[in-house]
Amino acid sequence: MFTGIIEGLGTIKEIIRSSGQGTQVTIKADFPLRETKIGDSISVSGACLTVVAMNESGFKVDISPETLERTAFGKAKIGDRVNLERALRLSDRLDGHLVSGHIDGMGMMRDRKITGNAIIITIGVPETLSHHMIEKGSVAVDGISLTINTCGRESFDVSIIPHTAKLTTIGFKTIGDRVNIETDMIGKYVERFVMQRSEAGESSAINMAFLAKNGFL
Repeated sequence: MFTGIIEGLGTIKEIIRSSGQGTQVTIKADFPLRETKIGDSISVSGACLTVVAMNESGFKVDISPETLERTAFGKAKIGDRVNLERALRLSDRLDGHLVSGHIDGMGMMRDRKITGNAIIITIGVPETLSHHMIEKGSVAVDGISLTINTCGRESFDVSIIPHTAKLTTIGFKTIGDRVNIETDMIGKYVERFVMQRSEAGESSAINMAFLAKNGFL
């Protein structure tokens, strides 16, 4: 589990592709990975990946065919910069929002403009992703926890403050670049729960009786 608050950047140093078997990637972090060990989870541009080898200069991860298909890693190349966040400790403050590191799909940068001290970015997404977005809700873009300004059926807007632009890859993304998208997990769970009740012929209304029956009151 992650928060979407990026610890720092890293650089892809090596890519070993195996036909039909996924890919192994070596990443050099810009900051010390103290206490990180083999088997730990690290969010790499939003994707939860497992450390399979590491040394003082970086770490290696295996990327499955499913992840390559669903994320921007399918077109990754040596020298690419990536956002890094190590897994959340239960004692940590949750400064962003709950992020699983399980990418729902990809979006594409459609527009970028300066408004005051912020960069307003428009990201195009398929309706299967926008369906789980609401205005002022949360979304993870390349692992960065962001607040949705506005959203439609095929796109959404976010504001990037100078601090976020400086410390993450979103600051140098350009129109046409692909980004990894994870929508808010709470909304997806609620939708699935309501759908299951509806399919079972039960009322999907969320009211005081429903909340009491399910232990919320």
